[in-house]
Amino acid sequence: MGHRAKNKQPPPKPLEDSTQPSPKKLGKRKAEAIDDKPSSRPAKKAKDQTKSKTKGTGKKENKKAKKQDVDAWEDVEDDEEDLKAQTKSLFRDSEEEDDDEEGLTGNLDDIEFDEWVLLLCFYNSAFLIGLSLFLSDEPLRGQAQQFDFDSDDEDDELATQQPPSRAKKSKQAERPAKIIPTASDNSDSEDDSDDEPVTMANMVAKSKALEAKAAREQALDLAEVQAAAEMEADDDFDMQDVEDADDDEDDAEADGEVFHLPTAEEREAEKNAGGPDVHVVQRRMRECVRVLQRFRKRAEEGRSRVEYTEQLIADIASYYGYNEFLAEKLFLLFPVAEAIEFFEANEVPRPVTIRTNTLRTRRRDLAQALINRGVNLEPIGKWTNVGLQVFESSVPIGATPEYLAGHYMLQAASSFLPVIALAPQPGERVLDMASAPGGKTTHIAALLQNTGVVFANDANKARTKSLGANVHRLGCKNVVVCSYDGREFPKVMGGFDRVLLDAPCSGTGVISKDSSVKVNKSERDFTLLAHLQKQLILCALDSVTPDSKNGSYVVYSTCSVTVDENEAVVDYALRKRPNVHLVETGIGFGVEGYTSYRGKTFDKTVQLTRRFYPHVHNMDGFFVAKFKVEKRSKKVSGEKETKGGEVVENGDGENAEGEKVEFDEEEDRPYLEESKRRYLKSKGLRVPPRTAAAKA
Repeated sequence: MGHRAKNKQPPPKPLEDSTQPSPKKLGKRKAEAIDDKPSSRPAKKAKDQTKSKTKGTGKKENKKAKKQDVDAWEDVEDDEEDLKAQTKSLFRDSEEEDDDEEGLTGNLDDIEFDEWVLLLCFYNSAFLIGLSLFLSDEPLRGQAQQFDFDSDDEDDELATQQPPSRAKKSKQAERPAKIIPTASDNSDSEDDSDDEPVTMANMVAKSKALEAKAAREQALDLAEVQAAAEMEADDDFDMQDVEDADDDEDDAEADGEVFHLPTAEEREAEKNAGGPDVHVVQRRMRECVRVLQRFRKRAEEGRSRVEYTEQLIADIASYYGYNEFLAEKLFLLFPVAEAIEFFEANEVPRPVTIRTNTLRTRRRDLAQALINRGVNLEPIGKWTNVGLQVFESSVPIGATPEYLAGHYMLQAASSFLPVIALAPQPGERVLDMASAPGGKTTHIAALLQNTGVVFANDANKARTKSLGANVHRLGCKNVVVCSYDGREFPKVMGGFDRVLLDAPCSGTGVISKDSSVKVNKSERDFTLLAHLQKQLILCALDSVTPDSKNGSYVVYSTCSVTVDENEAVVDYALRKRPNVHLVETGIGFGVEGYTSYRGKTFDKTVQLTRRFYPHVHNMDGFFVAKFKVEKRSKKVSGEKETKGGEVVENGDGENAEGEKVEFDEEEDRPYLEESKRRYLKSKGLRVPPRTAAAKA
């Protein structure tokens, strides 16, 4: 027998067999079963027994059950009492048998007729319960109440007036306990009258009430401000003493002993023993700084400030590797705490920066090209539109195709500043007196847009090779390279619109690049450098023509931070050239120059100069000053002026009243002899004795 024939179902039975009346009276029997609780249990067992029959008989019985269900629907009576009783029994049975009963499984055809009735009763009872709750919701809620949140007593009264609800009250619905009392708890008649409408009768009263309320609030605010000010004053008065005591206790606990400043004999013995330990030097420097900041309270009895300062300078020279002369010279430039920061900053290298050559490319395009090559960079700052700072690079930054093509120049950020201050205009004649290796020269050429002329001079002829190479690589076509001593330049060539003098200096601002400066500079070096710088700045001022259309300017800059090479030289130039004065540099940041330093007083306009420090601006130490050269005032022949500036004689030898004025030789002879004596004395010659007229 084939597979299909084997599983083929037998033909259905004739309809006469299914027309027999059902032996069960479903409607009446179900109502009786509700009254009798145990009757629902055997029905479930009968169902389980039917499920254990074979598949073939199960299919036949399913068909019979379908037919019986159709007939059974007609016998069901929709009695409200029966439905309520069924609902009660349903929930009662479900509560008792939840743990024992199993869920209905299988097809809908497997469900017995009794179970269909149970499902129908469940849905009907649920509908009736929802309908009753909906209809009874409005009476439970009652009339809407208007709550006043200004007082708690009224809320309590409203709570007592509300009818009790049959629903279980949640804990979240309860009124929370009062935490912070407010002004509403003590409400008075004035607060209650705020809600009244404003009329002509109560307008004056309301206005007075508002004014009184504003006055009370203002007085309260003033009292709070005064109390806060008193608290701050007390804190400021006591805080410093508390911090001092805490610092002293912490140091004593940490080290186990109180700091003792070594004497001169102890320092000499320590030096002969090979020098102190590094940790000892660090602690001693820290303690000396702490004592010098508040010397009166922290110093040892019988020890002077000079002793602490000498010890600190000696420790700085030992710890950082300076000679004592240079360590003292740099230490005296700053306050005590800032001096330590300066020495620390000199031990850290400055960031690598590049300058975009605008003759070849734009900064945006250059940055994108370098980023594609694995260079991590970003703009230096808002003060320059051509600088980029390089953080890291997977390729040599000085050997990229862009570098060889002249798209950028490796240049320190501080070297941008003199050219920014000079601000050359297209078509001008510019002189760079000390130009090698060409960073500032090519920057000037880029700002001129290859117009005008740039004379790039350097006294060292060997350095002009690198200067010429950079000029060619960056495509500067308006540069003339020459090698003269800068002190000869006014005789060689003059008439420039602007001059840049980046004078040779001690290099105390670039110690992070050249650490040899720490030990190879002496007092004689600073004296010679200052003398050379004074000569060069006078030559630079004389090389400028005062007839320039855009103004005649000279920028003086050094990579040093000492006063001898910066403010002293600028003050000397102002005294020697009365037609020159200082102007703003045009740089938006930097520290003002010194107007007085260790007993020396400079011109008040020296504060227009700018200083840059590594620990403040994260660039090399630098100094920039900008001069403006004007025409010299010429005196008309025959005119004489008194100290007050009044002209006493005109060109014809007559005074303002028209009287003839003659030259009196006897009156002027003492002044002429005194001048001659000073001249001979300055030359080291024998000075003749004064005459009687000169003594008079």
